[in-house]
Amino acid sequence: MFTLDTLIFSLSIGVAVGISAGYLGSLMVLKKMALVGDAFSHVALPGLALGLLFHFPVFLGAFAVLFVSAVVIWHLGRVTRLSYESIVGATFTLALAIGILMVVNGQLDLLEALFGDIKNVTLLDTITAVIISIVAILLTKMIYKKLVLGMISEDLAVSKGISVSRIDLLYLLLVSLVVATGIQIVGSLLVGFLVAVPPASAKNISSNLLKYSLMSAMFGAVSASSGVLLSNYLNVQSGPMVVISGITVFAVTVGLRWKTR
Repeated sequence: MFTLDTLIFSLSIGVAVGISAGYLGSLMVLKKMALVGDAFSHVALPGLALGLLFHFPVFLGAFAVLFVSAVVIWHLGRVTRLSYESIVGATFTLALAIGILMVVNGQLDLLEALFGDIKNVTLLDTITAVIISIVAILLTKMIYKKLVLGMISEDLAVSKGISVSRIDLLYLLLVSLVVATGIQIVGSLLVGFLVAVPPASAKNISSNLLKYSLMSAMFGAVSASSGVLLSNYLNVQSGPMVVISGITVFAVTVGLRWKTR
């Protein structure tokens, strides 16, 4: 069971990360890149291992690796014209291989980092997560329509003076930031869930783009906060409970969509 302070901190982080991940993930689902978001989250493994090896916050290691990976993926996408799915797939497998070597040779216990555990969060962790989430949401809101226009027609976006490649880079960096933050509550193996399933749930029942983006954020918050509460009640790790909560929401929206058709 959590202490009262830890429960408050954990819920605050869960809501903040859930909202930001759901909101950013709504674009990833529109781009039909939901599985890319999941694979992208696994790229953080070497960063987590570095943090544990050299005793610094795993968030910093995860974000550093994700930041570099985002830039590399973006650059390769521009140079090769390959889809992000192909590039992220190759990057993911390379990062996974390096991470496994580091874990095995360093004899590291990555259980909490892989599956999430927020029993030891502090006030500083909470403030950092909330600030990062707010910044990510505000910056994404500024480029949201530009990203959607670029999805519809890159030529049209360019004709309106939009630098599609720069917008894509900023978006990838923001996703990296949110994914690194989300590792605290759901772990690196499951954090991709938060940028994929809540938006998919919203897509089932939303009628326009505004409702879709807002509901994606709301379902992200509901999944994360209910998962934290369940993990506290059942005294289990938070990551799996967040996933179970989110899948429950998804199942309900599938039922609602089926009922209204």
